[in-house]
Amino acid sequence: MPDIYGSDAFAPKEIAARVETVGVAKARLPLLSMLMLGILAGAFIGLGTMGFVLVKSDPSLGFVAAQLLGGAVFSVGLFLVLVAGAELFTGNNLLVMAWADGKITTRELMRNWLVVCTGNFIGAAGLALLVFLSHHADLNGGAIAAQYLKIAVAKASLSPAAAFFRGVLCNVLVCMAVWMAFAGRSVLDKLAAVFLPVTLFVAAGFEHSIANMYLFPLAMLLQWAGEVPPEPALTVGGFLGNLFPVILGNLVGGSVLVGLVYYVIYVRQANKSGK
Repeated sequence: MPDIYGSDAFAPKEIAARVETVGVAKARLPLLSMLMLGILAGAFIGLGTMGFVLVKSDPSLGFVAAQLLGGAVFSVGLFLVLVAGAELFTGNNLLVMAWADGKITTRELMRNWLVVCTGNFIGAAGLALLVFLSHHADLNGGAIAAQYLKIAVAKASLSPAAAFFRGVLCNVLVCMAVWMAFAGRSVLDKLAAVFLPVTLFVAAGFEHSIANMYLFPLAMLLQWAGEVPPEPALTVGGFLGNLFPVILGNLVGGSVLVGLVYYVIYVRQANKSGK
């Protein structure tokens, strides 16, 4: 194929084919492997979230600087997922392309999303427990712990509609980052693809369900241990009230606005033309 894009990156049509091929393999992973890879991805995204909160806890940074720098650090999480190897629910929304093309069944798609999302929660919440036990949040005179509470309270106070649409916007950018990473041929290509979209979604304050699976449990543990004020109280109900609309928003943003859109553009049209 002529290099019309002026680089050695895969062209968008080639990316679509790669996403489908990888999607079939992901959907048919053995159950234990799928779950364990999901656990790793939850922990990786939790590490990125930990870095974001660390940056946000520095009062010397202005709002925009803290958001942008925090977003840049958060991108480490998705970079680890893509390079080290892990299964992330939000990125796996792109499996909808293989499903729409009839290469995987609805059952296989739902199995992947359910198992991976469960694994992501185990990994993210497990990391939250480890970070809590390490007393990492005590650093900077307890400012890190206070920042966890501040962020969690703000997320819990979002209306379901706001949480949903922030979830949509978040996963449009996350899945675009994953899509562009498929264009790369090297580790540095993947880093470049991930960095800007992830930095942007974090800086804009959009909602990532797996990041919240780390942030809320840790904030609640800190409150339970008396390391942050007991009021306003964080509850499991408040956590779930944020998580469910964010998961739904992530699904719509990633599977519909990215996966199905690219399916129609590059796969469905090619199938119709017989090419």
